[in-house]
Amino acid sequence: MTISTSPALDETASRLDAAAVRADFPIFDVEVYDKPVVFLDSAASAQKPRAVIDAVSTCYERYYANVHRGVYKFSQESTLAFEDARNTVAKFLNAASEKEIVFTRGTTESINLVAHGFGRKHFSAGDEVILTHLEHHSNIVPWQLLRDEIGIELKIVPINEAGEIDLESFGEMLGPRTKLVSVAHVSNALGTILPVRRMIEMAHARDVPVLLDGAQGVPHMAVDVRALDADFYAFSGHKLYGPSGIGVLYGKYDLLERMQPYQGGGDMIQSVSFERTEFQTPPYRFEAGTPHIAGAIGLAAAVDYVSALGPERIAAHEAELLAYGTEKLAAIEGVRLYGTAGEKAGVLSFTINGVHPHDAGTILDREGVAVRAGHHCAQPVMEFYGVPATIRASFGCYNTIEDIDRLAGAIMTAKDLFGA
Repeated sequence: MTISTSPALDETASRLDAAAVRADFPIFDVEVYDKPVVFLDSAASAQKPRAVIDAVSTCYERYYANVHRGVYKFSQESTLAFEDARNTVAKFLNAASEKEIVFTRGTTESINLVAHGFGRKHFSAGDEVILTHLEHHSNIVPWQLLRDEIGIELKIVPINEAGEIDLESFGEMLGPRTKLVSVAHVSNALGTILPVRRMIEMAHARDVPVLLDGAQGVPHMAVDVRALDADFYAFSGHKLYGPSGIGVLYGKYDLLERMQPYQGGGDMIQSVSFERTEFQTPPYRFEAGTPHIAGAIGLAAAVDYVSALGPERIAAHEAELLAYGTEKLAAIEGVRLYGTAGEKAGVLSFTINGVHPHDAGTILDREGVAVRAGHHCAQPVMEFYGVPATIRASFGCYNTIEDIDRLAGAIMTAKDLFGA
């Protein structure tokens, strides 16, 4: 497949051809228990199109070498491809410069980088970081570690039964000791799209910077960091149809300049002696050691693929799936949906009366339907609803109406088996 000839990537089409998109993903040629697979766990990790697989394979087969170090051809080609990937990501996010793009291992490392590189340097005991009740553990634990180390305080914005944040409470929490707002762009457990543009405006009115956890944002919608005026934006390649082990931290350059590295090693230095070290300028000071070269190149291929599909068309397609799926599952007796926000991405989180989520997940798997069952690394959300776990069906660009029908049929099978 090439991007120019794939029927899935017809830039003149007004609607996404999900069947053609599906054909771009080799894994859908695989059957599960003699059934065509229905993959509804893209919120955990999305499948990979041939374009990404080929980009990674070509790197290893044709020109792989370490970057930024060699004068020989392979190294120069790898360096060029690696830095081209940085530029591709910068354009994708509409960053002001590729120097605002730091390659990390994923969203988790990106948030930890801000917590340790920015927070440890600029926060003091009694300073406050605002989170919401919707956060993934990756946007909770790093701040707890910083709290335990230097004595910052965490303030948590509450949510309502629909899974929406209380914007009024958020405004009241912003105060003279608030040093950072760190919130999800989209909830991984419920699909709630947070009103981040308004939250950023409110925070900036108090001169408070904002970090957005965009792990569930970039796969489902167009993201323009300058239009949002986000100070930091973090996301993972593997949720954006790219390789695992590669991610991005976008940061406004003046903020990156104020950060200290939290890892030291090769390639992030200007000079080293036993007396002192001078660090490189951003983004390189945050990329110690040999990076995930093929991962960055694969991520660029994923960005190109998503860009050609059109983030707006992906969002519209997933909105249709969400509307259909919500109606379909709500009509099944004994199914309870969690998170019914007015603004949502493609996530259906639910339980089945009389069937434990893990049992349901196992039965659905035997029907060829892959979903996630558990707390989704968002235990505070589960505690809010008073459940230990939910079943989560999350959509990607390759999902279809038929996938949702298969999901509904598998739910009925689970109910029948348990007499629910």
